[in-house]
Amino acid sequence: MKLLVYGSRDYACLVRDHLQLCAHEFGGFIDDESAGVGIAGSYSEILRTHPRSQYGIAIGIGYKDLDARRSVLQRLERDAWQLPPLIHPRAWIRDLSSIGNGAVIMAAAAVELNAVIEAGCVLWSNVVVSHDCRVGANSFLSPSVTVCGFARIGRDCFVGAGAVIVDHCSVPDGSFIRAGEVVG
Repeated sequence: MKLLVYGSRDYACLVRDHLQLCAHEFGGFIDDESAGVGIAGSYSEILRTHPRSQYGIAIGIGYKDLDARRSVLQRLERDAWQLPPLIHPRAWIRDLSSIGNGAVIMAAAAVELNAVIEAGCVLWSNVVVSHDCRVGANSFLSPSVTVCGFARIGRDCFVGAGAVIVDHCSVPDGSFIRAGEVVG
């Protein structure tokens, strides 16, 4: 499937590379504020020029603006765009049906039995989401995060590199967890 990337800055360029590794064709960036090389247009222009039957969209807005990510995710879902999860071929996912629309899962990430990754989540390289966990929509897990069994991470959370969420722990919506922090 040909995918547009909503956003055009640093993280969007990483998403472009990742979607190609996931066997999708890059169709251009969507940028509501700028024009330039590789930008197919603003979202309102894309609605007129790119049929939903031929294009899907990947979210290329990074963790520094989780509110904007959530807003875009909701708009794209409302407008019935295809938001395929982008799962790197070297990630290990126990059950593909547990991965929400628009999720991005990088190389060497692991999602174990009965874990659920909701829409719009990002799991960077070497993230482990253990059995029976839930990661809420639009949450961003940095490289080498470990989420132990039966833990719950709320929506719109940022978890820094190398952090550990201890088993049976619940992380509230909107939390910001620093790199290396142990929660639980």
